[in-house]
Amino acid sequence: MKLTDIYKNKEQVVSFEIFPPKAQDELDNIDETLGILCALKPDYISVTFGAGGSSNNNKTIAICKKIREEYHTEAVAHLTGLCYDKNDIDEFCKQLEASGIENILALRGDVNPNAPSKGVFNHASDLITYIKPHTNFCIAGACYPENHPDSKSRVDEMTNLRKKVEAGAEVLLSQLFFDNNDFYNFVEDARIAGITVPITPGIMPCLSAKTIKRMVTTCGAKLPERFARIIDRYEDNKAALFDAGLYYAISQIIDLLASGCDGVHIYTMNNPAAAKRICEGIKNVI
Repeated sequence: MKLTDIYKNKEQVVSFEIFPPKAQDELDNIDETLGILCALKPDYISVTFGAGGSSNNNKTIAICKKIREEYHTEAVAHLTGLCYDKNDIDEFCKQLEASGIENILALRGDVNPNAPSKGVFNHASDLITYIKPHTNFCIAGACYPENHPDSKSRVDEMTNLRKKVEAGAEVLLSQLFFDNNDFYNFVEDARIAGITVPITPGIMPCLSAKTIKRMVTTCGAKLPERFARIIDRYEDNKAALFDAGLYYAISQIIDLLASGCDGVHIYTMNNPAAAKRICEGIKNVI
């Protein structure tokens, strides 16, 4: 089922994101993770994609196929463009179509010194513009509630986001954030800019202070004082941080759902226990 139909048929959508394990033994055990996640009945699961030359790209396609065929859950394959040329993208699209994948999340991809840019798809909108006319994929795009790190202003952010939607992005999934007001203000600005597609907030539970700090540095998200206190107090106590981080994520999600957002996209970090705890915490409000 295409994402557009999922969002059309359900008022609020719950989805997960996972990444292909690098180690073969972890990949062999992916069924344990998928079994737990799919038992929670998400509306779809997205699977991340590697930079140029990454062996995880074929894993992405294989895992998406497994999610659809063995777990009867819709899958969304990430597809990045920065490190690839048109022939590469054509080949990936053929593999996705042959595997029955109907949905992709089209991304520029992170700058990677080990996988230099091919200079063809410098923006996600370039990738979407190329893919949309000759495939039947439902294409999702990313958005940044606190602006993409390369954006010069909110106007610049909305201008580029409109390009992405006008190129063919039919759903938007947001980067992580920790202050819901940032998301609400972003959606308001997007609607004023004429962007009408579903905009789903992305939530990452704090399971590791190191991971959160790295992600904040990478994507430019800020840490609200309330959240920063949790990290400062519990970063050296793994069990306490797990509980406190999940409580914060659940409180974010409940507020977002109560405010009528299109759903929630949960960055699981391949931790099914965390996803299960979150789903248990929101089961009566979704």
